[in-house]
Formats: sequence, C-alpha cells, structure tokens
Amino acid sequence: MPSERTAMSPAGASGLLLVVLLGLMGVELHAATGGFALGEWLRPLAGPTGTGEWLLALTWWPRLVTALIAGAGLAIAGVLMQQVLRNPLASPTTLGVAGGANLALMAASLFAPGLMLVGSEWVALAGGAAAMGLVFLLSWRQALSPLVVVLAGLVVNLYLGALAMVLLLFNQETLQGLLIWGAGSLAQDGWHDAAFLLPRLAVGLVAAWLLLRPLRVLELDDASGRSLGVNLAGLRLAALGAAVFLTGTVVSVVGLIGFIGLAAPNIARLLGAERLGARLFWAPIIGALLLAVTDLLLQSASAWLPTLIPTGAMTAALGAPLLLWLIPRLRLEVAPPTLGETGWPRAGRPERRLMWIAAALVPATLLALFSGHVAGQWTWWSGASPVWEWRLPRMLAAAGAGILLAVAGTLLQRLTGNPMASPEVLGISGGVAIFLLLGIVLLPAVSLPLLVLLGVAGALVALVVLITLNARSGFLPERLLLTGVAITALAEAVRALVLAGSDPRGQQIVAWLSGSTYFVGTAEAFVVLGFGVLAALAVLVLSRWLDLLPLGAPVSRALGVPVGGGRLAVLGVSAVLTAAATLVIGPLSFVGLLAPHMARLLGLSRARDHLLGAALIGAVLMILADWIGRQIQFPHEIPAGLVASLIGGTYFLWALRRL
Repeated sequence: MPSERTAMSPAGASGLLLVVLLGLMGVELHAATGGFALGEWLRPLAGPTGTGEWLLALTWWPRLVTALIAGAGLAIAGVLMQQVLRNPLASPTTLGVAGGANLALMAASLFAPGLMLVGSEWVALAGGAAAMGLVFLLSWRQALSPLVVVLAGLVVNLYLGALAMVLLLFNQETLQGLLIWGAGSLAQDGWHDAAFLLPRLAVGLVAAWLLLRPLRVLELDDASGRSLGVNLAGLRLAALGAAVFLTGTVVSVVGLIGFIGLAAPNIARLLGAERLGARLFWAPIIGALLLAVTDLLLQSASAWLPTLIPTGAMTAALGAPLLLWLIPRLRLEVAPPTLGETGWPRAGRPERRLMWIAAALVPATLLALFSGHVAGQWTWWSGASPVWEWRLPRMLAAAGAGILLAVAGTLLQRLTGNPMASPEVLGISGGVAIFLLLGIVLLPAVSLPLLVLLGVAGALVALVVLITLNARSGFLPERLLLTGVAITALAEAVRALVLAGSDPRGQQIVAWLSGSTYFVGTAEAFVVLGFGVLAALAVLVLSRWLDLLPLGAPVSRALGVPVGGGRLAVLGVSAVLTAAATLVIGPLSFVGLLAPHMARLLGLSRARDHLLGAALIGAVLMILADWIGRQIQFPHEIPAGLVASLIGGTYFLWALRRL
C-alpha cells in the first residue's frame, strides 16, 4: 500500500468518530432517560427501577460494550493477518476465516449440538482455522502472493457459502434464527456476551503485543529474517493463530461482522500509522468506534426501516465500497503469477474434439429425461408417464444457462488472458444478484420482463465499476479480479440483509439463490435455450478479436483490432449473457470457469473452437448437475446451481493449487 498522508491523523479520526458516537449516544439516552447528564445515563447500571431503565441496563449498554469489544478484536485480527501476509487486503472476511467459522457453527448446531456445550468459540475457531489452512494450501506455491491469497480466499468463501446454502435449504425453519445471528446481530439480553468477549480480547491483545517486535521482521524479506535468527514459520503460525482465535471468538458470539477487520487497519495506515506498533494501537480504537457508530445509526433508523437490519450485514455493505476504493491504491509487493496463454495443449484436429463433446450431449439428455426416481423408486424409463414432460423444461433451462455462462466465461478469460476469470469471480454475477434481490424485496410486484431488465442493469453496473476502476491500469488481470472480489462481497452483504429480514418470499429467494430450475416453465426453458444457442453462434464473429487481444494492446492495434472498443464490446456481451443465465440458475455457479478450462484442456486453443467447445461442455455440465441434484437426496432436491458450484469450486481449488 503506498504511503498516502492525509490532513487527518489517526488520533483526529478517532476523535471525530468518538464525537459522532457520543452524539448518537446522547440522542438515544436522552430519549430513554429524558436528561443529558452523565449520571442519569449511568444510573440504570447501578440500580434500574423502571422498565426503561431495565432495558438500558440489560440491552442498550451491553450492546454498546459488545460492539466496542467485537470491533476492536476484529481490527487486531486484521492487523495481524495483513502484517504476516504483507497483504493490505487480508482480513477475516477476505481470507474465508469468518465464513469457515460460520459454517462450522451451522453444522454443529444441526448435527452435533453437544459440541456447542463444550464451547461455541472452539467450534468457530476450528472452522476458521480450517478455512485459513485451505487458503494457505492453495497459495503456498506462489509464496502467498497477495493476488493468489485473495483469489483463494474468494473461492473458499464461495465454496463454504455453497455448503452453508445446502444446509439452509433443507433446514430453513431451524436455521432462521441463525440467519439473523449469522448476518451479524449485536442484540443483547444481558452482560454475558460482553463478559465472555472481554477476557478473550485481552488475551489476543497481549499476544499481539508480545509478538510486536518479532513481527516487525516480517517487513523484511524472508532471507533477511532468517539471517536474524527468527523462526519465520513459527512466528507466522503464532500470529495467525491469535488472529483466528479472535475472529472465531467474535463470530461465535455476534456472527459475521464484515469488513471491520479490513477497514480499520487500512484506515489507520492511510492516516499515517505506518509502523506496526502504531497500527496495533490505533486500529482497534478505530474498529471499535466504527462498529459502535454503525450499530447506533442502525438503531436510530430502525423506526423508519421496514425490517431489522443486522449490523454485520450493514458493515459488509459499507466495507465493499471501501475495498473498491482501496484497489487502485494497492501496490502488490509480490509479483502476481503469470496466468497467460502458455502451457495449454493444442489439438491437431479440433473439429473431432467438438464432435465428441457434442455427442456427449446425447447420453446426458437421455439420462436427464428418462432416468431417476418416480413414486419413490428408481426407474430407467418413464415414457408411459408424464414425468419426462416435467423434466424437459428443467433440462432445457439447465442446458441454456450452461451455454450462456460458458460463453461468458470464455469471453472473459480470453479478454483478460487470465484462466481464473469468470462471471462469478469478476463480480458480474454478483451485480445481477444485487439488483434482482433488491427488486424482489423492494418492488410490489415483479414480472419476468422486469426481472430481465433488472438483471441486465445489475450486470451493466458491475461492468461500469470494472471499467472505471481498471481503465487506467489497462485492465490488468489482478485489478479486475480484486474488483470482482469487492462486488461479490457486496452481493453477499445484500443476500444476508434479505435473508435475515424474514421476508415471506424467503423460500423462493433461497431457491433462486441456490440455482434451482424447479420454477422454470416450458416456454421460458425454450427461450433460455434458444437465446443460449443464438448467443454462442453470434459471438463467433468476435473470434478474430479474441485470438488477438491476449497478445497485448500494441500487437492488437497493429493488426487492426480496435482495442478499447473491442474490450468494451466483449465485456458488454459477457454482462448480458451472465444476466440471462443468472436469472435461471442463480448467481452461485462455477460453470463460467470450469467449461472454458475443460475446453482448453481438450486442446481447443483457437477462439472459435474454444467458444463452441465451452458452450457444449457448459450444457453437458449443467444438465448433469441438474440431474444429480434431483437424485442424490430424493425426495429432497439439491438445486443445479449448488451442485455445479460445488463441482466447479472443487475444480477452482485444484486449479489454484497448480498455479
């Protein structure tokens, strides 16, 4: 991160936040006690008498103290993670620690409630540590490159989110309360949470200060650190262990509080606290005040809001724009890996490979239409019953969505020269999800044409953000990917807000988010498939551009390609295709990554062959994902989007490991 001194110091920013906090406290406490004197505000703590004073003593004051402790703990965790990884984008949220802790708590609540009696913080600690260990495993070969670490954190977050969505889909009523808690609820009914958090925060803070001098060595390169006799592996393990402990403790009590661990250390750094000791001092102060101010603002606005908004989801919604603002100011200290066009096999006769892939559609189609469970038993043929008529729309919709996502992913990968690019990773699917979720919840009635318009608008807005933040850098792959991380995080925040609001349409929203084809009719299915086939054929006119753009702007211009206009055209087409597919299959799917990869592994290197091969593979993958989802838990169903995301996410993890 470059040194960008501002007119305000960390002390000034903390003072400003403190003034805002005291002002909000004054408004709230005056309304509750009728006075402005500090003694009147504190009197309920000594001996509450009326109902209002009991509420202050057992809910309002404990909530404020819990917010301050949780914000400080997450900020310390963020400082430790950023120092160890030399990565200003590292935080409990971006590294998947919070998501791993949340999934572990959900799973323990459902399948091993006895573990919760042992200690929920230990369950959360185990989940967070496992998630961080997976991120490190994926990025270790690239020396924990900031780009690869953040990418690994993104895919681990999405993968854990898919698993959590499976649990939610089958246990929505059981987990409804956990949804509100999981979105970051600071609601209190006593002092037990604050009493639980405070000593653990003290332990984490003491551990951080004990590690202060050794951690300064990590500002040097590894060779210099070893020459000073420092056990770098042990030091990193100790510091990250303290960070995971703090994160797991906070998550176990108040749920997911997004982006405080990212925002507070970076705000302290940007305000001039460049030394580690200064950041460890100011970041927890800023984090505590940020979370408390956000929570008080939400409490003040609750009278005008239609539903309860969890504080953690709101901090995530506010933190995503901060991440977008930080990306152009990010200086990667470790060179990102080369993710170029080399190393792929080339088929001598690609048309034969295309014919074999097309032939694979036949058994996949027959399997989806004429096999499966009927009336509680397995059958290989149901032509005498109307069952296949119910399966046909789902099969067609899945195939069409697979084609659309595969073509969009191919366009993005060839445009950026980065095989890790896909609609999900670049945030285009996230932009569609944001607009669709807000439209479903805020508008009185939504028709299919309106949903299409909302989806396209969301994709285009995400595209505008991508272009605005990356035009000056020449659309560097790492900048595009990090921008996608931020947009995806914002979509996750909106999802948490919607699901925690107890909306009566929650079951339908969950079904759409998970990518179910259950609600698709025959007419819509033919439209989706027809649009997918036409789109796959239409983008073949861009084949020449897609062959030349990965060679670089100078070469492309010399060969007559309008580089700026060509990139915009490819991004625009990708956005529209992603919007159409997301309407059917939801935002959580890795087909846009997996299908182009498989096509390249089969030797389809030229753009035309790559597009056609990816489209066919995408159709096969989604047909099989839909069929597997209908059979594996019969009579219950795992939506096609979730099955595809679990398959594609596994492949993404493998691909990152091989970078």
